[in-house]
Amino acid sequence: MKVRVVQNVLDANDRIANTNRALFDEKNLYVMNLMSSPGAGKTTLVERTILALRERFRISVIEGDIQDTCDADRVAALGIPAVQINTGGGCHLDGNMVREALADLNLDETDLLIVENVGNLVCPAEFRIGENDKVMILSVPEGADKPAKYPLMFQEASVLLINKIDLLPYVDFDLAKARRDAQAIHPGIEIFEVSCKTGQGLEGWIAWLTRRMETRRTG
Repeated sequence: MKVRVVQNVLDANDRIANTNRALFDEKNLYVMNLMSSPGAGKTTLVERTILALRERFRISVIEGDIQDTCDADRVAALGIPAVQINTGGGCHLDGNMVREALADLNLDETDLLIVENVGNLVCPAEFRIGENDKVMILSVPEGADKPAKYPLMFQEASVLLINKIDLLPYVDFDLAKARRDAQAIHPGIEIFEVSCKTGQGLEGWIAWLTRRMETRRTG
């Protein structure tokens, strides 16, 4: 019975996600679903991405958190439209939450919609929101064993950013193992080694995202 209930929830979410995706396609909008553990660097990556691309693309952001608006406030400080979703204890965003948040954004003046999901390595991977790509961040302090422990997250993501590589000299992180395990779970996954703090390696990420957006815009 529990399996059936879970499946029904996912099926219902998929229907809403498909409706969202149809709207995004109609608006010729690229949507990125950003996922990671808490503290891995999602919001800092969002800020870096905005600074790199805001002269070329119109950007809006949906921030998902259990409580507070600190991340949305950081984005708004850059002059970017931002909507905060507080789940009140929920471990992920779903299609319906995102659909309701869209009413507070002008999609006709948006090229790139970044959805920063709730920090969690389990639930966000299962719930589609209508995105074009799921993007995963793994920070080196978390350990290289995370792809093996949480395979669905890495299987669902189109791209993996291994963040905080500036800390590699100070933590026990096997970079080769993390890359190897992620590629075994998802052959062909794009992997970038970056430091959102220093900016190291972000040019590859920005180039990848730009290509995805341009491909989306040209159909």
